[in-house]
Amino acid sequence: MSGVWGTLVTTPVLIFDGDCGFCTTAAAFARRHVSRSAQYAVAPWQELDLTAYGLTDKECTAAAQFIDARGRAHAGHLAIAAALRRGAAPWPPLGALLAAPGVRQPSKWIYAWVAAHRYAMPGGTPACAMPTAR
Repeated sequence: MSGVWGTLVTTPVLIFDGDCGFCTTAAAFARRHVSRSAQYAVAPWQELDLTAYGLTDKECTAAAQFIDARGRAHAGHLAIAAALRRGAAPWPPLGALLAAPGVRQPSKWIYAWVAAHRYAMPGGTPACAMPTAR
């Protein structure tokens, strides 16, 4: 879901699945190395009021989310790109590249593949597996 929710978010936030070991490891990396000077918060969706961001638990289980200072939600590869663009040096150029024409679609495919296989990634566990469609 992407959109403006009518409220100003004072601190942007990168939202991840706190039940996933791989996601938690990646979020810890973002907290330590990308958002060093607190350009944005990093939080598991399980600890947030998702309705305040216009998100659902299903959306947050399926993909990382980044809520910018204007309240816009960016999902998946675009969430990662947004977080990198707003991070400390040297990360902003990489974030811009991930969202650039010609790179955006491969970034989307790579993100989708990693998300589908996150249980097999370093730090991943069987609990990281994506829910199956019913």
